[in-house]
Amino acid sequence: MAPRALSLALLLIAARSLAQPALFDLASVREIKLRFAQADWRAQLEALYVQGDDGRLIGDIEIDGTQLPDVAVRFKGYSSYSAGRVKNPFNIDLNAVHDGQGYQGFNKIKLSNVFQDPSFLREVLTYEIARQYMPASRAAYANVWVNDTLLGLYNVVEDVGRDFVQEHFGSRDGSFFKGNPPTVDLTGENCSLSDALGYDSANYYNLYSIQSDHGWSHLLELIDALNQHPERIDTVLNVDRALWMHALNYALINFDSYVGYAQNYYLYRDADGLWNTIPWDMNMSFGAFRLTDASTYWNGFSITQAMSIDPMSHYNGVSVFPRPLIRSLLQDPMRRRMYIAHIRAILEDQVASGDMGQLAQQIRAVIDPHVQADTNKFYSYQGFLDNLNEQVSFTIAYPGLAQLMNGRIAYMQTYPGFTGHPAIGAVQYAPFDIGEGQPITVTSQVSGADTVFIAYRFSNLGVFERTAMLDDGLHGDGAAGDGTYGASFIASANLIEYYLYAENATAGEFSPRGAAYRTHRIFTRLSPGALVINELMADNRLYPDASGATGDWIELYNASGSTISTAGLYLSDDPADPEKWFMSAFTLAPGEYLMLWADEREGIDDYHTNFKLDAEGETLMLSYAGGDVLDQVNYGAQYPIYSWARSPNGTGEFKRMAPTFKGYNHPAAGFDPDAAFQLWPNPASTQVHAFIDRDGAFEIEVFRADGRRMAGPIKLSSRQLVEVDAYGLSAGHYTLRARFSDATLSKPFIIIP
Repeated sequence: MAPRALSLALLLIAARSLAQPALFDLASVREIKLRFAQADWRAQLEALYVQGDDGRLIGDIEIDGTQLPDVAVRFKGYSSYSAGRVKNPFNIDLNAVHDGQGYQGFNKIKLSNVFQDPSFLREVLTYEIARQYMPASRAAYANVWVNDTLLGLYNVVEDVGRDFVQEHFGSRDGSFFKGNPPTVDLTGENCSLSDALGYDSANYYNLYSIQSDHGWSHLLELIDALNQHPERIDTVLNVDRALWMHALNYALINFDSYVGYAQNYYLYRDADGLWNTIPWDMNMSFGAFRLTDASTYWNGFSITQAMSIDPMSHYNGVSVFPRPLIRSLLQDPMRRRMYIAHIRAILEDQVASGDMGQLAQQIRAVIDPHVQADTNKFYSYQGFLDNLNEQVSFTIAYPGLAQLMNGRIAYMQTYPGFTGHPAIGAVQYAPFDIGEGQPITVTSQVSGADTVFIAYRFSNLGVFERTAMLDDGLHGDGAAGDGTYGASFIASANLIEYYLYAENATAGEFSPRGAAYRTHRIFTRLSPGALVINELMADNRLYPDASGATGDWIELYNASGSTISTAGLYLSDDPADPEKWFMSAFTLAPGEYLMLWADEREGIDDYHTNFKLDAEGETLMLSYAGGDVLDQVNYGAQYPIYSWARSPNGTGEFKRMAPTFKGYNHPAAGFDPDAAFQLWPNPASTQVHAFIDRDGAFEIEVFRADGRRMAGPIKLSSRQLVEVDAYGLSAGHYTLRARFSDATLSKPFIIIP
């Protein structure tokens, strides 16, 4: 049995954080409490806002009971901010002072004040819909307090920063811009991506906010292609992603965006050199903002006109100021048909299906008491109750969400290309059980189409290859002219993502409808050694998960040369039950790690298993159904000072090592896993773990560098694990001494701030 850990007298072990609700959980409302030492905190934040140089006020924050010190706060927003307003929006940087400080993996929190939205639903609903078709922020709700005074109910919106682009694009160092001018010019171009300002990047500094260390030359390359070289657009822009953003804005009448006054979007250039659009600031969707610089409705449009606004107004009409990101894309007939297909998907699958209405009702039930309690809301409680379905009027008229969408769908049903699209049947592939490097054929029954193609890639990221699907009897499609279309290609990796597109002279259709963000997938079987159990920690007290809990963890590693998927795989700590926990379909690039928490909390997310690791030792196995074992490791008693890891990384035998959570396994300097007396980590800022692997009773003591005894002596038995709480010690040099009857063992250690 693994020895019990003992805390030295007077050195208390810090309490572990309890799991908290997810920050963007829509089933409940967060409680966020800011505290400033300054009584005039509001005046100071307003002064910093006026200065406009991103200055911040330092305070403390508490999120659902978790306290974080020294966070940096500023007001944010344009029309949503106003001097003297009680309920202004906040931008909170959690790690500005303490590097690495965050909450559930997030280091920035954006709090929107639900301005221009009596329904309290516009922003959250729009982000929820957007995330079905493109990378977009998560959003939820929080009651916000400052110095124990409730300001009201806010939207919590996920920051579009480097962590966001890492998650969605697999990189964080690409060129990165925000299209959001400091002041929106209703008679100007704003962030239109036109080339009217020429090709000196300095001319664009006051319009586009750079979020990366470089990128102006890349932005000018995009501007040049959009305005002067449309034949190159596909080489610099993820066109489908941009079409989806425009489709979202026109489907939901979100005109505080690129299609209105060329603002409220991000651009990120991925590892393939393609710019990706990311929508932002959705609080005025569903017709709350009704201005556009297209020739139609130049002076603004009514709620009735919003229902029937032309989704190609920037193509069919005149853009008073250039809009190349939409006009140039729609010059191509196939792109126009794809664009209308995307609008159809949003309106039919999200709105007409009833899914949006059901989600709206669920959210309203959660936030209703908090809306009532918000004495600083901009509209009445009755307005909140009515605005989901009906128009309400305050300073301006706000359409009911259902009212607007019903009218929008009725109009689009008459729009050219919205109906009359091909029908794509179930998609099939053969052979079913396929290995990497083998040919595969994909078929589908398609009617009403002149052109059909399949787009595929061997990863969850990257550029799709296209090949025609034909009904000629020569492409695995059966008899010629039978309506079944087919195409073949080589399965070059364990994961295949693909989608189908079909069109006629009028309209197009995708399968799945959320393509290319959503895809069909095929998984081939992995060979042994491609994906391995690389490291585990069965008595973890060093590494917290996103909720702050420190459960056991397992590190998997892609040791192959291609992207692979975990689809169809199981993890288990019981050889008699190898299918104990079915893994989600994670994708790993070559050399990438996957961290899983073995803590019996699988309901939290896909990264938590339904079993724990046994610190006394057991077997861990990775396998397919039917007992086809891909990797297996047997381990003995484990302690929080060690992990059990492969060395060399990914291929070697398992041994005790200093933990290398989500990192390359290598022996740490000064760390001897076979030593009778070992400390880890060293230096330390929280806890020092000591393991004395020697028979016989002993006494343990802690001494400061000047010889002063800080704790002990404490009598212990053989092979004892000891935890020293660094919070009880000031920064400096110390010695941990273990005195046996026949020997004295000493280890120096350092406490850092």
